[in-house]
Amino acid sequence: EMGMGAINRGYEYDNAVAEVQPRSPNGAVTSQVVEGLPAKDSMGQAHRILLSCVAMSVGLGNSGGVGYGSAFGTACVLSYYCALMALTVYYFIQSFNAVLPWSVCNPEWISHNVTCIDDNTAISPNNRSIPELYFKIDVLREKDSIEDGLGLPDWRLSLCLLFSWAVILVSLIKGVKSAGKVAYFTALFPYVVLIILLIRGVTLEGAWDGIVYFINPQWEKMLEAKVWQAAISQCFFSLSVGFGPIIMFASYNPHSHNVYRDAMIISLTDTFTSLLAGFTIFAILGNLAHTTGVEIKDVVGAGPALAFASYPLAISKFEFLPQLFSVLFFLMLFTLGVGSATSLAGGLITVIHDQFPKSSKKLITTVVCFIGFLLGLVYVTPGGQWMIEIVDYFGASFVIYVMATIEIIGIVWVYGLNNVCRDIEFMLEKDVKKIGIYWKFCWGLFIPIILIAVLIRSLIGIKDGITYNGQEFPVALLVFGWALTLFAILLIPICAIHTILTRKKDTFMEKLKQSFEPTDDWGPVDPAIRKKWDDISQGNCERHFFVGWIQSVKQLMRKSNC
Repeated sequence: EMGMGAINRGYEYDNAVAEVQPRSPNGAVTSQVVEGLPAKDSMGQAHRILLSCVAMSVGLGNSGGVGYGSAFGTACVLSYYCALMALTVYYFIQSFNAVLPWSVCNPEWISHNVTCIDDNTAISPNNRSIPELYFKIDVLREKDSIEDGLGLPDWRLSLCLLFSWAVILVSLIKGVKSAGKVAYFTALFPYVVLIILLIRGVTLEGAWDGIVYFINPQWEKMLEAKVWQAAISQCFFSLSVGFGPIIMFASYNPHSHNVYRDAMIISLTDTFTSLLAGFTIFAILGNLAHTTGVEIKDVVGAGPALAFASYPLAISKFEFLPQLFSVLFFLMLFTLGVGSATSLAGGLITVIHDQFPKSSKKLITTVVCFIGFLLGLVYVTPGGQWMIEIVDYFGASFVIYVMATIEIIGIVWVYGLNNVCRDIEFMLEKDVKKIGIYWKFCWGLFIPIILIAVLIRSLIGIKDGITYNGQEFPVALLVFGWALTLFAILLIPICAIHTILTRKKDTFMEKLKQSFEPTDDWGPVDPAIRKKWDDISQGNCERHFFVGWIQSVKQLMRKSNC
């Protein structure tokens, strides 16, 4: 279901599940926990859940269509995310060489119009750096064009991909308890490595030029819709908004857990991490621009090349044991990848097991991982980066953006801002007495309107198309991309129609009206909490789901309990 309040059953295996009360079809969750886990309201477990969310951000009834659409987008991300993890495994292995292979020019690159002046200097098209040449030529063995096909999977990267999925499979089977303990490492270790790389980066020639470029705003770009869409999509990816794992982790919290505090901590931590990584990368890019003689904006391509060219360059410039820092860095990337990938895969497993509750969860997990490996092979071909670009754009970014937009509209304009505020205040009565006007304005107006406006403007400008390495995509690949988007979007009207037609009313209008109303079992599962919630609901707010945006505007200024 990946919607509001679904308990994560992807981690509850046959021999490790405590007695669980039946869950309502609307996603109400029980207070039971997986056997062997500390109580959900224990301080230690709360910290583990918070750190799991931090690690993931530093590294989805009536909402069924949105849930399935988000799950599809999650599957698209997971398919290529593990291929990127395979690259970190490959670099990790190469880090044990006596000389880091991306630190020296390879004479064999002459077949790619690259001339090695010496070990540290290369003349190449577009003045690419040695680490980027190594990434494109030796690692990806990338094709300049895919008009004749993607090519066959590289056997080295295929083995690395298999290893990545094997680790994910083991992590999922071992469950969330072990993942919570690992979160201490995956959440804190990256900062140690990033700070070390930042210190080394700022000591390189030209580093400050890169940092100034990073913090100097280009105000004219604020008028471009694609910039806003890219910024919003980055926030979605960075915080995992709209994908489901955050909701999955939240399902392990007790009813009155202070999610307001956690949301602030995760958001601020994510912002700090983004700034830290930004300063580190642009310090390195400043050095690359200085040594190659090109502008910073042209020094390296976007996407994976940015990480696998800039960071390795900084590592190669360490005078003391660069291999050690390389091992630590790519170990960090892989562990972070495992944390995020297991979260994404766990959400998919939840969706599948909810539909087939009698199936073995171990079997579902194994099948998901095996299919994921097979799908991932397309990304380790010479044309794999083209596929990553098309799946990311059409199957992930665009789909998740649409689903998140519909989700926020459903929550604040259909379920109702009034009801949302009431529920939050009810759950956090010891920590939050009243929802402030800032949150009401953001939830009720600013965020939905901005998301809709940017989405419409992006659709108008989508005719410009997307490119990779300055080349347009073949028509067949664009058709494939649009098919991914269409499939995910169509899930919403299909599920909506199914919901309406299955209502127990006589006329169509009655069925339509009932589809926007809560069922009798909507609300907390715990009887004592449910009684208090019913009293508050009936005493202060109307218990209907359809609350138009005009009513949301009125509620912003309403002086009530909500």
